[in-house]
Amino acid sequence: MRFTKNQLRQKGVTLIEIVLILGIIAILSSIILPNYKDARAQFALERSAHKLAQDIRRAAEMALSSSECPADTTCVGTVPPRYGIYISLSEAILFADTNPPVGMYTPGDDLIEELDIEQEVFIKNINVGSPPKTSITFEPPAPTVKIKWDNDGDDGTSVMITLALKSNQLKTKTVTVNKAGLVNVE
Repeated sequence: MRFTKNQLRQKGVTLIEIVLILGIIAILSSIILPNYKDARAQFALERSAHKLAQDIRRAAEMALSSSECPADTTCVGTVPPRYGIYISLSEAILFADTNPPVGMYTPGDDLIEELDIEQEVFIKNINVGSPPKTSITFEPPAPTVKIKWDNDGDDGTSVMITLALKSNQLKTKTVTVNKAGLVNVE
């Protein structure tokens, strides 16, 4: 089969078509790339909030199952009276509550794990006393939940921990824990 010159020319791509395609790709890229960075940060916030909620549930589960202290703690091989999470604006800790005051993290308690929060995220606020810090402990067998923000105060009925993006502090997620041990992410 033989092609004429006009037929051969029609099979190629013109320079105008190439420029048009490159222009469309450039426009789509300029729309997608800025949203990609924002979406990645939003996912980091979501992951951090859900991980914190999961760590609080893990402390409750450890108390409910009467788990023994891990090998790298001083209470190894024993079941502590309570497991808990301590949260301040600068740190979050999973601990075995072995020292008085009951239900409040103190330096004498056994540190099980320092909890990580993603780099793009920080703890913005805790709706408790000043300075904002709280301990949430779970005591078996029920488990009984104690929410404390100082050594002398009464137990709180709930705590709200707000996480925010470092790049945009208006974007937040809140982890709420109530006296019944219900953990919710909003």
